[in-house]
Amino acid sequence: MKFNKSYINNNAGFTLIELLVGMAIGLLVALVIVQVLQIFETQKRSTTGTADAQTNGSIALYNIGRELKVAGFPLMPAGSAGVADSPLECATLKKAGAVANIGLLSPVVITNGVAVAGVSPDSDTVTIHYGTSQSGGVASKIGALGGTIATVSSNFGCAVNDVTLVYDGDDCALSTVTAVTGTADPMSVTLQNTSVAAVGADLACLGRWDTVAYAVNQATGNLERSVTDNAGVTDVTPVVAGVVNLQAQYGVSASASSNQIVQWVEPTGVTWGATPTVANRNLIKAVRIAVLARNAKPETYAVSAACTQAVSPAPTSGICAWQDVPASTGALPSPITTASPAPVISLSPGNANWARYHYRVFETIIPLRNMVWSKDTL
Repeated sequence: MKFNKSYINNNAGFTLIELLVGMAIGLLVALVIVQVLQIFETQKRSTTGTADAQTNGSIALYNIGRELKVAGFPLMPAGSAGVADSPLECATLKKAGAVANIGLLSPVVITNGVAVAGVSPDSDTVTIHYGTSQSGGVASKIGALGGTIATVSSNFGCAVNDVTLVYDGDDCALSTVTAVTGTADPMSVTLQNTSVAAVGADLACLGRWDTVAYAVNQATGNLERSVTDNAGVTDVTPVVAGVVNLQAQYGVSASASSNQIVQWVEPTGVTWGATPTVANRNLIKAVRIAVLARNAKPETYAVSAACTQAVSPAPTSGICAWQDVPASTGALPSPITTASPAPVISLSPGNANWARYHYRVFETIIPLRNMVWSKDTL
């Protein structure tokens, strides 16, 4: 049997050169596919990261705003204008018989952040005080006092372990309920400590009296909520990730009996830094909050810039919160009578590569309801 040598040579397979050319073409195609997939994945991560930042910022702002709306609850006024029978007029405060910081009765306290090079930017802390009374904190007059037992006109809503506030004029004291007796006259509340308690003083049960603080943990990149109860025990809970800065300002009125905001102020200086005086504290009728959320994916080049903003015009570019508000000259119907610069958001002290991230700024204004409703008694 004879074989056709030409047939065998024509069907012998690929030559080495053909294999090398085929492999080179395959590698080029694979390289193009990998590059396309890499670009797609980068764009996807950037898009989803931006969506996450929007969600995180919204959640952070919602949580802070929700608790600011109940700030000061249930510090109910018991007197009228010009009469110091409101918890918001307490000039001195005692707790367990010892002198306490009057700021413990402030509906909200903003602590201005201090930048630390290489560690953190100047993110603020917002501290909110409120109670959980089921009776709304309505005060009852103390009719008689025997030892630690205060006879009151009503003990409705009081329960064992509730925090009580006793106020007599502008002297106030926090105590704790150890017993509740009677559901009709005579009714009484037994107090752990009777500082300031006297016949004719007002006694209100506040439920729990919590100190809730929102602050950014720069080490974890989380917005954290800490709760300190009346016993001084603090519990810290991460609220949302990806929040890198928090800025807040007080909205103040011209007088305690007015609810019109005439200026936005930073929590700094002698007047508004630390704990404001009672008179200044009662001018605070609102708080404005700005939350800065960050896309977790860094870019290979700078994509963000610092805010460029003059005193009066709106922000032109960069990471900005509100626009600065100039003092009204009467030409425009603006209630702002004193220039109110917006807070400056600066991330560079905490992270040298801050500009390689995308950011979203979320802002809102929260009226302090319990301050607004109490204006006629302040």
